[in-house]
Amino acid sequence: MVYDVVFIGGGIVGLATGYKLISARPDLKIALVEKESQLAKHQTANNSGVIHSGLYYKPGSLKAINCIKGYHELVSFCQEEKIPYEITGKVVVATRDSQRPLLDMLLERGLQNGLTGTRKITLDELKEYEPYCTGVAALHVPQTGIVDYLQVALAFGRKIVQQGGGIFLNHKVLKINQKDSINYIETSKRTFQSKLVVNCAGLYSDQVAQMNDESINDVKIIPFRGEYFKLKKDREYLVKNLIYPVPDPNFPFLGVHFTRMKKGGVEAGPNAVLAFKREGYKKTDINFAELAETLAWPGFQKVAGKYWKTGLGELYRSFSKSAFTKALQELIPEIQESDLVAGGAGVRAQACDRTGGLLDDFAIRESEFAINVLNAPSPAATSSLSIGGTVAEMVLKRF
Repeated sequence: MVYDVVFIGGGIVGLATGYKLISARPDLKIALVEKESQLAKHQTANNSGVIHSGLYYKPGSLKAINCIKGYHELVSFCQEEKIPYEITGKVVVATRDSQRPLLDMLLERGLQNGLTGTRKITLDELKEYEPYCTGVAALHVPQTGIVDYLQVALAFGRKIVQQGGGIFLNHKVLKINQKDSINYIETSKRTFQSKLVVNCAGLYSDQVAQMNDESINDVKIIPFRGEYFKLKKDREYLVKNLIYPVPDPNFPFLGVHFTRMKKGGVEAGPNAVLAFKREGYKKTDINFAELAETLAWPGFQKVAGKYWKTGLGELYRSFSKSAFTKALQELIPEIQESDLVAGGAGVRAQACDRTGGLLDDFAIRESEFAINVLNAPSPAATSSLSIGGTVAEMVLKRF
């Protein structure tokens, strides 16, 4: 059987794209292959569960456009499918006077991105939203929410199967060859044939891209592990909803923050440290071949040279609970080291180019036989239906 489209990667972006495509064209023969024994095991299942509003992203960027469109589509989908979610709002807090201009810039971005109701609040108002939080200035963003993205992704998967698509688990892609305008996708179990490949392989998206188009050699996925603590049950009252710091504008991470989770509990974190394995969720997880590949990448060497101070600080926090606590105390002084218990960790697939640029925006590359989603970090989960719609439109132009 020759499929019209084979999707590689069963995370939320691949599933959303498959769902969007089969909804638009139920006559197309589509299959989705995933190397794990379950869907959405990696970035999707290990993220913070935040429904992002679109506050941080440069107006007009793919992140801004897709996040805001995806936000509304996601909320509608959750309502239709009865997936629990909450629009909680969040506060973004400047803890030092030097951060005030960045806070003003965030407010301006938010308003340009259509976040009506986002505003500066007084410190008295901050206490109303988050009684234990302190700072010198703050924003309130009413649109932010929380959801369990694993539930969302699994619902996309169910929709694909209901509409006649195939989902194949435990199929690791080993090789892709083209012959007579057909892709031959060799997995650990069989070979699939398809007219088009859509690569949504997340942490391995660069390697899958190389399999289908050797000219894509200017981007490498650098894995960054984000480690979380959780607040002890009897200290969860310290956080009502979501509390964020003002992010470092030069570093594509949002800094340690507090998140009330839809599945229960309050997370504190994450930091952002280089993972020594693409799926390295623990400090002890090392894949020497993958680590050597990262260290040898010219772009990573430039990133390390540029951000070594920030990186050392993140690494120090990774090994020092007291340093992690100190970072959290900037937002909630009452937090003590004893309030924190070990939480989970996620690994972010951060694309890095040869010149040392950490790609800030989503990156999608088309070639003759494939569409490669090469960079889809946060807010990809919030944006998944919008990204999926964009990629589905690219596919439909070929059919």
